Amino acid sequence: MKQRLFGLISPKIEQAVLSVLLIVSMLFVMPIYAQQIENKTIKPEPMVKEISRTGKLDFKRTLNMSFKSSGYLEKLNVDEGERFVKGQLLAQLDNEELTAEKNATYARLLQAKREVRRIKTLLSKNLSSQQALDDASTLVETTRASHKIAQYNLVKSQLFAPFDGVILARFTELGELQSPNQNALQLAATDNNLVIRVALPAAEVKLLSLEQEIKVNLAQFGLVIGTVSKIPAIADQQSHLFSIEILLADIKATQVVVGQLAHIFTEITSDTFAYRLPIEALNSVDSQGRALVMLQDDNKSDSNKFSQQAFEIKRLSNDFIYLSAQSNSLPLTVITRGWQQLALTNAKQEN
Repeated sequence: MKQRLFGLISPKIEQAVLSVLLIVSMLFVMPIYAQQIENKTIKPEPMVKEISRTGKLDFKRTLNMSFKSSGYLEKLNVDEGERFVKGQLLAQLDNEELTAEKNATYARLLQAKREVRRIKTLLSKNLSSQQALDDASTLVETTRASHKIAQYNLVKSQLFAPFDGVILARFTELGELQSPNQNALQLAATDNNLVIRVALPAAEVKLLSLEQEIKVNLAQFGLVIGTVSKIPAIADQQSHLFSIEILLADIKATQVVVGQLAHIFTEITSDTFAYRLPIEALNSVDSQGRALVMLQDDNKSDSNKFSQQAFEIKRLSNDFIYLSAQSNSLPLTVITRGWQQLALTNAKQEN
């Protein structure tokens, strides 16, 4: 085929074509190896620990409200999911019995006061005793206390909103008999009451501190800043994880969907130093779990000398590998590209 092809042209042109093909083959085969080698000088730097987790948006505090006294539920002005303002009447008992008790104690208090005045008049005429006056005065105080309790129970027959918020749950119906140990409503404040709850292992929890700023990615807002508001002292007994809380002080519950997922992210600089290498510079891992990387000799008189060395791995991520170092360790010239051919060349030389 070669003879048929080149037989169609003159010998001079044939020789020129062969020369060009030879030069092109040399450019694309032999010198390309040297051009592929890339290195990078790596200095020791403090390790940066990344914490990246997905948590759940929730209320930091909720409140269960119940009545102080027993009675039938007469008014219920809110339902689950409805919002309310501070001071709004949420629910009320039938207070006819409580009102009667208050009026009765007030009448007894007036009678006790009249009895004190009567005994004082008799005592001035030596027709009574000091003991009788003391007993009457004591009755006034006890009756006054009973009247205050009756007034208090009457006031507590109504549930008023202690803050602006939203009803999370309703546990009762109109006309149902209420008791002091029975929850009627569960509510939560809408201002300064949103947190992201995230479960972290002990190694990451010890890197955090209260009031530390954390980046939070919310679907409606994008990237916002929260602060660590709770770090538990004890891990969950089943998962062995610590559930921390990140407060979102500038976001109201009316602006988001409580219960949605949110992603948190933060970077923490530690006191531990390491060489941070691109992951492509990693040759392999030896039997002792150490990273093998190709280094270039820093001696200027012999800059073409390379050697493969082992380092303890401190941490590994998708983009970087962190190798053990000290703050005063010397920089390394690491082969980040083309180390495969250098390893083959060294292997051939050793053989």
